[in-house]
Amino acid sequence: MSYLKPSEFVVKMVDAGQDKALMSTRDTVIRAYMAGAILALAAAFAVTITVQTGEPLLGAVLFPVGFCLLYLLGFDLLTGVFTLVPLAWIDKRPGVNLRAMLRNWGLVFLGNFAGAFTVAVMIAIIVTTGFAMDPNEVGQKLGAIGEARTLGYAEYGASGMLTLFIRAVLCNWMVSTGVVAAMMSTSVSGKVIAMWMPIMLFFYMGFEHSIVNMFLFPSGLLLGGDFSIADYLLWNEIPTVLGNLVGGLTFVGLTLYTTHGRTAAERQAREPVPSTQP
Repeated sequence: MSYLKPSEFVVKMVDAGQDKALMSTRDTVIRAYMAGAILALAAAFAVTITVQTGEPLLGAVLFPVGFCLLYLLGFDLLTGVFTLVPLAWIDKRPGVNLRAMLRNWGLVFLGNFAGAFTVAVMIAIIVTTGFAMDPNEVGQKLGAIGEARTLGYAEYGASGMLTLFIRAVLCNWMVSTGVVAAMMSTSVSGKVIAMWMPIMLFFYMGFEHSIVNMFLFPSGLLLGGDFSIADYLLWNEIPTVLGNLVGGLTFVGLTLYTTHGRTAAERQAREPVPSTQP
């Protein structure tokens, strides 16, 4: 597999950010919709594996298949554009301004949610046989996840909100590392291996991913989870989006761009002090 040095793939990061900011509304929404749908299917896959095997690690090991597929197909997640598009703005690329960046974020958010919600409805139909039966074991697990990761945080008030936010920061630190890691290689196998590791880590650690949650929580509500839409928005989705933004941009985008894109001047070697010994 061919490896690109950080100074090389940082240029690709900025290029990608510019391309996404200037993309047409139609293409932005379609790509975001498909990304949300594929990631939702991967989440359903991972939950099913966990329920059927009783082994959460196995679900986490296999979850990245969805992320790898959507990346290789050129689809976009909100977590990725949070990291890449601001770099094109900071780099002063032509046509990339604050309005273009916010437009991209808004369209990707809507597309991701629509795709994830579509899959949430489909999975709800499957696990209830068209809503003719009570949810099966997988459906019950989806409802329980929604309760635990909304009311579970709300129970602890400000401490719960802080925990939720930090989990979201850590999530997009890893997810955006996966996005960037794929740019390190020019081969499909190299991209997949590089993406797989941080995505597996975030999922197994239970970090909060805004697009995965766009599937988990609507499906939980459809399957009888004992929480409300307001609980979902206040005690998960909104803080998770903000934490994902901070995590991806701060710990991945800006750090790589600052040290490898705009590398500081090297320190000058100090001249040897002449000896005063005779």
